[in-house]
Amino acid sequence: MGRRVTRRRITAVRDDRPRSTLDSVIVEEPLEIRISQASYTTTMRTPGDDFDFTCGHLYTEGVIVRADDLVSVGYCRRNGADVYNIVDVRLADHITAPCARDHPVTSACGVCGSTSIADIMDRIPRQNVGTERISRRQLVDMHRRMRPAQKLFDRTGGNHAAALFDDAGEPAVVREDIGRHNAVDKVIGWAWREGRLPLRGDSLAVTSRASFDIVQKAAMAGIGLLSVVSAPSSLAVDLAAQAGMTLVAFNRGDRFNVYTHPERIDGLLDP
Repeated sequence: MGRRVTRRRITAVRDDRPRSTLDSVIVEEPLEIRISQASYTTTMRTPGDDFDFTCGHLYTEGVIVRADDLVSVGYCRRNGADVYNIVDVRLADHITAPCARDHPVTSACGVCGSTSIADIMDRIPRQNVGTERISRRQLVDMHRRMRPAQKLFDRTGGNHAAALFDDAGEPAVVREDIGRHNAVDKVIGWAWREGRLPLRGDSLAVTSRASFDIVQKAAMAGIGLLSVVSAPSSLAVDLAAQAGMTLVAFNRGDRFNVYTHPERIDGLLDP
C-alpha cells in the first residue's frame, strides 16, 4: 500500500524567525482504473481505500449499479507483486464497458470528463432520495463526531473527509482524501461493497463546499441529507432541490444554513 503521508524539509517562520524543519505533507499520487486490463481513467488521489474509491467512482459515474455488475476488483500485478497505483476491474458480461476517458482527472475534478450537465442529471435515479427525518442535535453534531477519525488531517492539514451517518446519528464510516470528491466516492464505494445502497436512511457530511458534483454523487447513492462546512454553489442548490435532498451548508456546530427541503430537520419549521 502506498504511503499517505510523506515528509518534506521546509523553512518555517514563527515570530519572524525562520528555521529549517521537517513537515508532514499529504501524498497525492495517480491511480489508473482499468476495466478488463484496458485503461478507463487516471485520477489523482491519496493512496488508501482504493477499492472503495474505485467502486464508488464507477457507481457515481453510472458504470455499475447492482452488486452483480462487478465481478472483481484488485490491484494489477507486475513481476509477482501488486502495483498499488493501478486497479483492474472486471465487469459482468451484461455490462457494456464504458469508453475510456481521454484526459487525466485531477483530485479537484468531479464533473470533469462528463459530456454535459444534462447528461449527469439524467443519470440520477428518479426514486432515490430518502425521506427520513433528522434531529437538529444530530445535524449539528455531525462534523464534531467525524473529527476524531480524521487522522491524516491531524498530521498534514491537507485533506478532506466524508462521513456517512445512519438514522440514529452514528457515524458508519469516515474516509479521507486530498480530493473532496474522492472522499465521497470512497464512502459511497464502501457502502456499495457492503450492500447498503441506496442510502435512503443515511446522511452525508463533507469537509468542503457543496459543489454540483458532490450533490450529484450523494443523490446517486440515495442520500437524503448532505451537510458541508463551507458554501454551496447555485447548481448544487438547484440539484438538491430537484432531487429532494436537504442541503445544509456552513454547518459549524453553533450555526448552519438550510438551502433546500428544511422539512427533513425535526423542529426547524415548527411554530
